[in-house]
Amino acid sequence: MTENELKARTKEFAKRVLRLVETLPHTRTGNIIANQLGRSGTSVGANYRAACRARSRADFVSKLGVVEEEADESAFWLELISEEEIVLPHKMQALLGEANELTAIMVSSRKTIGTGRPRSKIGN
Repeated sequence: MTENELKARTKEFAKRVLRLVETLPHTRTGNIIANQLGRSGTSVGANYRAACRARSRADFVSKLGVVEEEADESAFWLELISEEEIVLPHKMQALLGEANELTAIMVSSRKTIGTGRPRSKIGN
């Protein structure tokens, strides 16, 4: 998956999260979850864009870690919505699956990039 494809995918995830947030009930519980999910779900794309502008490999790996955390937090809130049947579980499957996939992509990318051997300037 290219950088631009992942940017588009994380932006689409944010849009889907925002559409879901609009459907949550205006109760104390609904508002708490809506606020938390809205923040974490939109943060995935925003922080991925920031990672793409990283100044070094270490900065990139660090920023991908933030994206991973936000995607995983989004999955937590989506699981809670589903388990508490705030929204019917079958309607949550696709979005929860996407949160889990984005988390897995970030974990894999961070591990791959973070474990690469730095190039030595000696002898080059």
